[in-house]
Amino acid sequence: MLRWYVNTTTSAITEHPLNANNVCRYQARLASRPLLTQSITTAVLFATGDTMAQQFVERKGFANHELGRTGRMALYGGCVFGPAATKWFGFLQNKIQIPGRPNLEILARVGADQCLFASTNLFVFLSSMAIMEGSDPKKKLESTYWNALTKNWMVWPAVQFTNFKFVPLEHRVLLVNMISLGKSCTQISREHDVSKVADN
Repeated sequence: MLRWYVNTTTSAITEHPLNANNVCRYQARLASRPLLTQSITTAVLFATGDTMAQQFVERKGFANHELGRTGRMALYGGCVFGPAATKWFGFLQNKIQIPGRPNLEILARVGADQCLFASTNLFVFLSSMAIMEGSDPKKKLESTYWNALTKNWMVWPAVQFTNFKFVPLEHRVLLVNMISLGKSCTQISREHDVSKVADN
């Protein structure tokens, strides 16, 4: 049953995703199993982002494609970021409420998101990637964390303000993943290069 659910959800994401039937199928999955659906979606999109980075930015070619690296990204996206972001966005929606001040409410959610979730997620991401790669997480954090976090704060507050204001709760993780897809092409490659330099 779980294998069927994963297969049908993945096909709805990857095979002509804007097809009306696939959109309806995806909406039905979101309604029935939101956490699992968001996790599968995030795993697929994290793997896609890394594949794009390797093929279109680093130009490795499929013969030299690092499947292990793509697998690590899919694992992190599906097991960590997808579930965490889904729960976190629900928490923000339910717990940060300022009646009569909708824009102030959104600003408060963005502030909490960037100060708490974004900083923590980046720390966990870099650390877990380093551990799975067999490198030193402390070195990776020292060489990458603050630079990546400050660049994150230059882009994501505006994205998240728009996300929280206009996008329904059940689609917010998907929007973040779609925007991250292009951004990750350069970011993943840069972090991969930094980690290799730091290990030498």
